[in-house]
Amino acid sequence: MTTTQTALDAPYELLTPETAPAYVRSRPALHEHIDGGDIRSVREIGDGNLNLVFILADGAGRGLVLKQALPYVRLVGPSWPLGPDRARHEAESLRLHGRLAPGLVARLHDYDPDRYVLAIEDLSDHRVWRTALNDGLRHDGAAEAMGRYVAAVAFGTSVLGMDAAARAATLASSVNPELCLITEDLVFTEPYVDAGRNSVLPANEGDAAELAADRTMVDAMGRAKWTFMTRAEALVHGDLHTGSVMVRAADGEQGPVDSAKAFDPEFAFYGPVAFDLGALWGNYVIAAARATALGDDERAAWALGLCARTWDAFEAEFRRLWTDGRVDPRMFGDDLREHLLGTWRSEAWLFGAAKMTRRIVGLAKTTDIETLPPELREGAARGVLRTARRWVREREVDSAPRRAEEVAGELLGEAATRG
Repeated sequence: MTTTQTALDAPYELLTPETAPAYVRSRPALHEHIDGGDIRSVREIGDGNLNLVFILADGAGRGLVLKQALPYVRLVGPSWPLGPDRARHEAESLRLHGRLAPGLVARLHDYDPDRYVLAIEDLSDHRVWRTALNDGLRHDGAAEAMGRYVAAVAFGTSVLGMDAAARAATLASSVNPELCLITEDLVFTEPYVDAGRNSVLPANEGDAAELAADRTMVDAMGRAKWTFMTRAEALVHGDLHTGSVMVRAADGEQGPVDSAKAFDPEFAFYGPVAFDLGALWGNYVIAAARATALGDDERAAWALGLCARTWDAFEAEFRRLWTDGRVDPRMFGDDLREHLLGTWRSEAWLFGAAKMTRRIVGLAKTTDIETLPPELREGAARGVLRTARRWVREREVDSAPRRAEEVAGELLGEAATRG
């Protein structure tokens, strides 16, 4: 959908490539980041599900990103209205997460509450992690960076690291019912109770039917949905996957990263810490499913290994923050720390399973799977669904991340339909 098509449907002025330079000139907060009088290029990014996004560059090579919330879901159109106040949630979470996890979150330069526009640092020298994974590239260190990010947010926005008054104010401001409802429906409900938005290849219709008929799976998703809706532990990102992380290799196209940054936290809300962890784990499995389908078993094993890398970095950072920064160590003793870590480790399996199934059966799929040839996509999709169903069963037996990787590797290999 183009900017021109959307302009008629918004109660506020929408940006276009033609008007973006003048907008920059009208915002004094942006003048130190880009020369609004010397804008050389404006590029609209049209692959988002919800918003308008433009990348601008000036004659000195400096750039920034303008992101404007539409009053509906861009993926569907005006038939699915959605309040633009989600832009405020994103701005507030970027500011807070950026303070807690410096260098691990895209920097916010400015927020315009009248037109729901965020101005964010230009990360054009980075790549979207999902795209890099699809291209067969490795960015070692990105998984660990995201583990540290989740830990910083988990500790710093919870009762452990934030005083009661500040936390209460942050929680009240972050109530995000419209976007939470999207997650509640698309992630936890519709893969099992089709509302008309699901789709699979004809060859996978039997797999989708088995998923919906799996009472153990459905009951587990009911528990996951309950936890998502009621457990206000921390100001989580809410949509943390490989498509919402930018990576940059230190020495060229791939290799150890010198930068990995989360972005797009418009789904941020006070929810369960393990939801962000599970979202990452589920997307690692999807990346591994692609590699398996393409016959690269070594790469698939590497992708699955990102689960443990993320968890190990998360746990180490959380333990460090626990030692140094508890608001009330009198009552928050080490037994609570171990209980929390054990709970989150098990729940990461549960939320990972939820994220896997919605990306295969539900709306808004991933390019990892969708860009495979149909004959390979069939087995990749089947393997992901079978992994999800097994994860909800095995997590009660052994919640170690490496066991999650073993289960996924076995099932992805068995289901693969390689060319």
